[in-house]
Amino acid sequence: MSVEQVVVLLVAAAGAGWIDAVVGGGGLLQLPALLMAGVTPVQALATNKLAAVFGTASAAVTYGRGTKFDREVALPAGALAVLCAGLGASAAAAISADVLRPAVMVVLLGVAAFVALRPSFGALPHPHLRTRARTITAIAVSGVVIAFYDGIMGPGTGTFLIIAFTTVLGLDFVHASATAKIINTGTNLGALVVFAWQGHILWALGLGMAVCNIAGAQAGARTALRRGSGFVRIVLLCVVVAMVARLGWQQFAS
Repeated sequence: MSVEQVVVLLVAAAGAGWIDAVVGGGGLLQLPALLMAGVTPVQALATNKLAAVFGTASAAVTYGRGTKFDREVALPAGALAVLCAGLGASAAAAISADVLRPAVMVVLLGVAAFVALRPSFGALPHPHLRTRARTITAIAVSGVVIAFYDGIMGPGTGTFLIIAFTTVLGLDFVHASATAKIINTGTNLGALVVFAWQGHILWALGLGMAVCNIAGAQAGARTALRRGSGFVRIVLLCVVVAMVARLGWQQFAS
């Protein structure tokens, strides 16, 4: 790998850390950069997880200092996420991405339409929506379903977590993003353990990217805390549109 390619990957990692910290979806930038550098798909997924777990954990700490995350959901869901993402990573080779992509694209298009047509969505918290049943649902959806998806495929995990917390629990975007970082750290860690055991991680490259991912994540978390839910909403829409475009290109170009 040339020096120029390494520099591009480090810059991509910093950008991915910023996107992930604000709204999730940093893999949109980091994974293609790794693939374009000639890394195999499974090595790209594994090395991406190594960089992302440091950046996401760093953003979680910054959010924790600047606002409150939902501990009732984040802690049990985060623990479940480690296990379920690991199971997803173990099953990744057995499930075709061509089957998952169309379903993910439909969900993302629905998310984009919902957020665009409801400007007030996620702008303010709605604590009246919170019930015991909704809390259990949020834990199951984030810690099991979304975590398993992150292990198998991954793109948009942080975004799905934010949408789940705003719709199910009535959190605003900033608090939803803060809570999502805890679970996303768990999903990255669970998948990372499996990829490490399988020997797919490029450690030197991944650790270098992790440093840049942390720098980007710190900047992104501080920006989200400073600019508020309206800013997060705009970034969310941009990331969702970019994800649909990328998944659609992958689906129809393959």
